Amino acid sequence: MTPIAPPRAPRFSRRDHKTLGLAALGGALEIYDFIIFVFFALTLSQLFFPPQMPEWLRLLQSFGIFVTGYLARPLGGILMAHFADHLGRKRVFSLSILMMALPCLLIGVMPTYADIGYAAPLLLLALRILQGAAVGGEVPSAWAFVAEHAPPGRRGYALGFLQAGLTFGYLLGALVATLLARLYSPQEILEFAWRYPFVLGGVFGVLGVWLRRWLSETPVFLALRERRTPPVAFPLRSVLTEHRRSLIPAALLTCVLTSAVVVLVVITPTVMQQRFGIDAGRTFALSSVGIVFLNIGCVLAGLLVDRIGAWRALMLYSLVLPLGIGLLYASLMGQWGWSWLAYALAGLSCGVVGVVPSVMVGLFPAQIRVSGISFTYNLAYALWASTTPLALIALMPWSPWVCVGFCLIMGVVGAVTGAVYGQRAPLCVEERAVGY
Repeated sequence: MTPIAPPRAPRFSRRDHKTLGLAALGGALEIYDFIIFVFFALTLSQLFFPPQMPEWLRLLQSFGIFVTGYLARPLGGILMAHFADHLGRKRVFSLSILMMALPCLLIGVMPTYADIGYAAPLLLLALRILQGAAVGGEVPSAWAFVAEHAPPGRRGYALGFLQAGLTFGYLLGALVATLLARLYSPQEILEFAWRYPFVLGGVFGVLGVWLRRWLSETPVFLALRERRTPPVAFPLRSVLTEHRRSLIPAALLTCVLTSAVVVLVVITPTVMQQRFGIDAGRTFALSSVGIVFLNIGCVLAGLLVDRIGAWRALMLYSLVLPLGIGLLYASLMGQWGWSWLAYALAGLSCGVVGVVPSVMVGLFPAQIRVSGISFTYNLAYALWASTTPLALIALMPWSPWVCVGFCLIMGVVGAVTGAVYGQRAPLCVEERAVGY
């Protein structure tokens, strides 16, 4: 008797692709607004701090303001997640991008230390806190929104594509920085051109808000309302009391995802200029190559999730992560002449960024999904992303292999988490597959 082949996952409809594309593009524009700061960290350190301060201290304080945006994520994320679980994913999804764009625009037009003294870094700090609160609501809402729109069996691809869209925001920032480095001299950038990327971010934000007006609420959330299922009064309390077993793997995997992004996108471009003496134009160009292949890696990782499962894909990509980063730093130190290829392979090796959302979304049921993701993701991201860039920058003079060793440790954490919790914390059943 011929065995019956398992049913194939349904294809994405045109409407599915439209929803996914709009969500990913809006997310890219919002992430651009948040990340553009890091591409001009060296410039901002000269503009917003006293000129007599040592260069390394100015850079450290500039990165300190950058990571403060991460510290603001938990509070903003938890508040916005509460309303996302009560009022719907779409409303919060649209609000977050507006909260991100306005501070970005204000950074582009604000006075510097030469104009208003110490009030300048304090104002910059306040605007970064607002941006941190906004991005804290963006990512969990985006993951839930896309996952709940995805056809059964295609959630991995949908989330991988979304992550590619979010990381495209990094690429957009790198491309804008590269263009400015080619059009203007370092002195011109310091005098006036540094403002252009931030003003452009405000324009991107308005575009993102307009794009998201075309999105519809998720079928899962609408089904909960049609069934007259009352919303959980305090979703976060339910997360902390009834779903505690999901908190540890969610937090650990957030740290793995964060580490890959921090090393590839945040730390390495700065290290290339400071430690290896690579000029800004070439640094931004190489960084752009890495981010392009990070985008590709996220989509490939999502496809792999749909074929072998999220936990297995997680373990595989956790082991690949330190290999790609190790090859990149070996090429930089050895000056082999093909750093672009090493950066591309490093980007592909960071595909764990496209895997983690599939695990996170499956750890929490629909009624409290955004709150569960937001609490663990934002808290872990805030603590991890606010400390690791400063620690890695501080340790880099000791050894250029610091980032490689760090990724090795985090790869082991991801693999062990997948091996241990893959059996203990099985992922929730996809709602649309059971009639939602």
